[in-house]
Amino acid sequence: MPIVDDLSSDKPSVVFLCVHNAGRSQMAAAWLEHLAGDHVDVFSGGSEPASTVNPVAVEAMAEVGIDIGTEVPKPWTDEIVRAADVVITMGCGDTCPVYPGKRYEDWVLDDPAGLDIEAVRPIRDEIRGRVEKLVAELGLTSE
Repeated sequence: MPIVDDLSSDKPSVVFLCVHNAGRSQMAAAWLEHLAGDHVDVFSGGSEPASTVNPVAVEAMAEVGIDIGTEVPKPWTDEIVRAADVVITMGCGDTCPVYPGKRYEDWVLDDPAGLDIEAVRPIRDEIRGRVEKLVAELGLTSE
């Protein structure tokens, strides 16, 4: 996922926020990059980033051909959230920042932390469906 170098892009930008940036937000960002390619700027972050991405989330995404094994959980920054066109929150509650003029969605999803692969697959698939809907709503061309 890109580092914030140029937030003046004419592409829409989407940020996925959760607590640990180790599961749901990492999978969502990877799905959006996979489905929309370079038609969108994608960021993710957490309020209390974990030290590593959830290995079961990595495994679940690898099953569908998407490698998130090199991703690193990171905190969100005000700069990223303020620059985003769409802010998707995933269980960060009151710690998620809210700025006027942004499109916000709260995706209520089970947290994959501590779950086995059988339990994470449906979460992965639900995230894919939500991201596909987002791609369509934003008018992005799927790869």
